[in-house]
Amino acid sequence: MATSSRRVPLLLLCLGVLVSCSFAAGSLDQELDITWGDGRGKVLDNGRLLTLSLDRTSGSGFQSRHEYLFGKIDMQLRLVPGNSAGTVTAYYLSSQGGAHDEIDFEFLGNVSGEPYTLHTNVFTRGQGQREQQFRLWFDPTADFHTYSILWNPKHVIFMVDDMPIRDFRNLESKGVAFPKSQPMRLYSSLWNADDWATQGGRVKTDWSHAPFSASYRGFKADACVAVAGGRTRCGATVGTEGTGAPASAAGAGDWYNQELDLTLQQRMRWVQRKYMIYNYCTDPKRYQQGLPAECSMQ
Repeated sequence: MATSSRRVPLLLLCLGVLVSCSFAAGSLDQELDITWGDGRGKVLDNGRLLTLSLDRTSGSGFQSRHEYLFGKIDMQLRLVPGNSAGTVTAYYLSSQGGAHDEIDFEFLGNVSGEPYTLHTNVFTRGQGQREQQFRLWFDPTADFHTYSILWNPKHVIFMVDDMPIRDFRNLESKGVAFPKSQPMRLYSSLWNADDWATQGGRVKTDWSHAPFSASYRGFKADACVAVAGGRTRCGATVGTEGTGAPASAAGAGDWYNQELDLTLQQRMRWVQRKYMIYNYCTDPKRYQQGLPAECSMQ
């Protein structure tokens, strides 16, 4: 990739080890690659804005140039305006393979005047089915808002404009799998999912409103970057290979040990009381063998 000279010293710190690096992309195309869409994804405004579009032929998407093993990932999004029924704007972290880990934001469009559905999920070793869905307390198409994933060895915290909406805790000691050993890349896509996305697929995409467009800016990844050799120590010291999570927080930012204090826990509970519309932990009909173990512990 083409890299400006002012970025070279920072990137050199990442060679050969997992180290904590903060990438605030002044130019989005320095850190993100548009990977599909035949020109429907564009970087504009001297690299400060990225747009994805969807028409009847194809959607579009991008991915980060780095893989991360823990971090705080921020992105400002402005979602498809107007009649967005049938469209999904996905923004997520994922590793590769059938036994992959994944942390999802998905924004399910709706007919004009009706609210978006914010869909969240966590996959561990290929197993998901941990959906929580929310309405938003603002119009996500009118302006940019920041959607963040804070992922450290103890928590996966979903945030909207720094307001926590979900905290998936590491309960491995209780037998609950947690994503901690597979580096994940950031992905985003805008695509047609009118077989399920809006009112269970009853409302289809109205192609007379195409092309649909979502906008991105303000990407920041304060994260441990997986570079080469499967190193697993977060910091300047090389750790043992292939052992999973970093052995130390050396070199990482405050996010590495961050948890929700009492005030933030109260704010999260407020969001969940007022705006959560689906929680897998309150849907016993899905689970013939009983609710997942974490539902009694989260």
